[in-house]
Amino acid sequence: MLRKVYSIFLFSLFLGVCAQAQTRYVGGDISALPLYEQHNSPYKDVKGNNISNLLTWFVNDCGWNTFRVRIFVNPTKKDQDGSSNPTVCQDLEYVTKLGKRIKDAGAYFMLDFHYSDTWIDAGYIKAPTAWQGKSDEEMAQALGEYTHDVLTTLKEAGATPDLVQVGNEIMYGLCGIQVHPYDHNGDNWTGYLGLLKAGCDTVRSICPDAKIIIHTDRPTNYGYNTYYYQKLVDGGIDFDVIGLSYYPFWHGYLTYQQAQTHGKSNYLVSAIQSLATKFPEKEVQIVETAYYFQYWPTLGKNDTDTRDVWACSAAGQYNFVKDLVDALKPLNNVTGICYWFPEEAGNGDDTNWNTSKGSVITTWLNRGFWNENATQNGHAINKTASVSGTKTAADVCAPYYMKNFYNQAPEGIETTMPSQAPQSRKILRDGRILIERGGSLYGLDGSRQ
Repeated sequence: MLRKVYSIFLFSLFLGVCAQAQTRYVGGDISALPLYEQHNSPYKDVKGNNISNLLTWFVNDCGWNTFRVRIFVNPTKKDQDGSSNPTVCQDLEYVTKLGKRIKDAGAYFMLDFHYSDTWIDAGYIKAPTAWQGKSDEEMAQALGEYTHDVLTTLKEAGATPDLVQVGNEIMYGLCGIQVHPYDHNGDNWTGYLGLLKAGCDTVRSICPDAKIIIHTDRPTNYGYNTYYYQKLVDGGIDFDVIGLSYYPFWHGYLTYQQAQTHGKSNYLVSAIQSLATKFPEKEVQIVETAYYFQYWPTLGKNDTDTRDVWACSAAGQYNFVKDLVDALKPLNNVTGICYWFPEEAGNGDDTNWNTSKGSVITTWLNRGFWNENATQNGHAINKTASVSGTKTAADVCAPYYMKNFYNQAPEGIETTMPSQAPQSRKILRDGRILIERGGSLYGLDGSRQ
């Protein structure tokens, strides 16, 4: 029995050492930051002071170590429906400059290839105009050559990406080539895998140290994810990270307790734990996440109203980020959290409308960390209270709290699986699993802690 306990201890120690050695990435997608800077849009920190450089502030004050930037082939400055959207502007020159700033700040640079002229996501998989009409093989060649040119340019400019997304939310297809994780109607896996192979192999050859991410948008649906990623593994696609978007108002709840309370069976923690079992060699990262703080848009038929868990307010946004960090920190296969569009702050400098610079955004999404309305001195950051002798910035403001994903964080969070009982099972930060009975905590071996 002693030998068995000692073996378990050594195995646990091994897992702990591996988990500590694994890099964790914390940050956000700041693709629109230069647009706000062109408007001289001032941001305020938690104490009300103006922030002179938001990128370095994220690094130095918030402890962020990773920034994502999207890239379009020939950006249209338009949304998928053709309406104006100035934030669809990230061409190679734009991305090279911003990527160099990220590297100069000492942070990791995540490059997000859209392989289109506007947003690619689950509902839009159109190829860039310059590639349309090509055969599957020609499309793969064009994608590979474009990827090569972009990465070579970035390397020569001192902006080598550390992480590369080969596509953005591509579970349903890419460049007009369609696949499905559910009814498989009209699937063209041969053509689709050809695209991914061209992209991933090029990344591996030009940036051999970069981690390759395949990004999908059904984070709580274990069946879809396992079918999709197994197809990639079986197809010989070389990638390192399962990248997930997680927006609770579209994707559902975070923990078992939340899902059970609302009569749901799918939730994020369970899906990620299942991915660790199915694909133990792959990291998982949340490469997009955000939460509303000002108004709640009209719900679609498949959307989830999570306001009884996280209010639509600055406090609700903070609590969502805190819960997400605390829930994912104990999961060893999760290595990254990237907040989407944290720099959002209305249409730019509200005192600067008489210039010819135009708007930064045309639709207020209210998911960033700064208030839409600017005073003469700048946009106020969302916070739950003032910083005081007992409250630090991380206690009241979401971007400051996020570093707890790789730094110290409060002990314990319940991550009970449906098949596990009792519901008071807790996984602590050091990896121990404890069960509460009668007011006392016990280890899985029955020992009282």
